[in-house]
Amino acid sequence: QVELVETGGGLVQAGGSLRLSCASSGDTLTKSSVAWFRQLPGEEQEFVSTLIWHADGATSETTYYSDSVEGRIDISRDNTKNAIYLQKNNLEPEDKGVYYCAATHLVYMSESFYYRKGSYKDWGQGTQVPVDS
Repeated sequence: QVELVETGGGLVQAGGSLRLSCASSGDTLTKSSVAWFRQLPGEEQEFVSTLIWHADGATSETTYYSDSVEGRIDISRDNTKNAIYLQKNNLEPEDKGVYYCAATHLVYMSESFYYRKGSYKDWGQGTQVPVDS
């Protein structure tokens, strides 16, 4: 059982930076692929970034980002803390929303599998990120 809790949200000025954290209590995230999604009011959760764990053990983890945030964010994990992070820089008003972390033990060949919210079993409760322009 994986229970995820996001922290780090809060009002940020446009152009500023923010670091979101997602801690897991329960099972370790070490052999999970993890992701961040964002949701705006009345809309579906949309993919932001994923960090894919490779079951072969020989391949380093790979990261993918949505086109809208490429170059401005970084996803990472700290296995010693059983946590994942999302560093967001040069925030734009369009970056606002509720951010969710998610995890899955499923392994799939195509990276596009990890862009879909239905691929993730475990979710946090979300953390609000308003951006003041």
